[in-house]
Amino acid sequence: MKKVLLSLTAAAVMSSSAIAGGSIIKSKVPVLKFSGKHYLGFVSNDDENKFETRRNYLQVKAYFEEDPKSYFRITLDTHHVDDSKFSLDDKTYGKDLDGTWNVRLKYAYLYLDDVLPFTGVEMGQAHRPWIDYEEHGGWNYRSISKVFVEASNGAHLTNSADLGVNFKTKMENFSSELGVFNGEGYHGEEDGEGLSAEWRLTYHALGGGTHKSKAKNTYANISFLGQQNMDSNKHKNEDLNWMGVHAVYNQPEFLLAAQFITTNDANKAYAGEGYSVNGEYRLMPKWNLIGRYDAFEMDEDALEKTRTIAGVTYKYNKNVEFIANVLTEEVGNEDDTALMLTAEINW
Repeated sequence: MKKVLLSLTAAAVMSSSAIAGGSIIKSKVPVLKFSGKHYLGFVSNDDENKFETRRNYLQVKAYFEEDPKSYFRITLDTHHVDDSKFSLDDKTYGKDLDGTWNVRLKYAYLYLDDVLPFTGVEMGQAHRPWIDYEEHGGWNYRSISKVFVEASNGAHLTNSADLGVNFKTKMENFSSELGVFNGEGYHGEEDGEGLSAEWRLTYHALGGGTHKSKAKNTYANISFLGQQNMDSNKHKNEDLNWMGVHAVYNQPEFLLAAQFITTNDANKAYAGEGYSVNGEYRLMPKWNLIGRYDAFEMDEDALEKTRTIAGVTYKYNKNVEFIANVLTEEVGNEDDTALMLTAEINW
């Protein structure tokens, strides 16, 4: 897989051919859009001090001539290999790879616009209905923490992409995403033993449902979200059914958001319920104060997981943002506090 993804990247780069006075990119579509997103950081706690590169996304979108709102998207990401679960005697993996940078496929989907009234569809390794929505209007700091339903010491119930189809409806006062997926997520083993029905239904009280939310706008949204995972291997061959409600209010000066998540059929490693609240105060141009609190209690042994984030952000320019924050996590009787410094780069 790694070789295939690297070959695709090399082919995209090498498709540009040098000519006198510059270069052109040759393609069978009229528009290609390249972009990247990077999370660089430093973390310090009682056990370690280390520099990190948490995400490195390389993205290409190919827009079609006959339908300029439809496109194909591919997004690659890098991650550190953890080979602790592999035997070093297994020649499939060769020498010790622990710490090696690898390339992973995050998204690879076809988007077709207006296949139904006000509705487009993603097909392939696509967005799952919730996480991307929250990251673009409810919690704007993925570079320092995943959202509540994904964070390992939060609810830890899902991730952001999977193989399947996702119907995305956008109207001024209502938007939704309704999808069917394999259920294991984009880096889980796809065993074909059960599918996952997933949804987001959002009421946009002040309008704005046709586009992604922006800090400069005033909006108030309430969402109903959830998944029905049937016999998914990721969840130990048992159902994982959960649902939640999320509300957010934003105006140019501040943002407030809160959510409640509960499972109604889950393996003991996932069963529980909890809530998360977060806020953002735009102190002055380019400077923001941010805060967040997560709490999730497991059903099996009443083990509670909590997380607290407090920090300050500085918008260096439209491409670069710096963040300094403290992250405290408590799992039962164990706790950890870390200082995080982060640079988020978008191009």
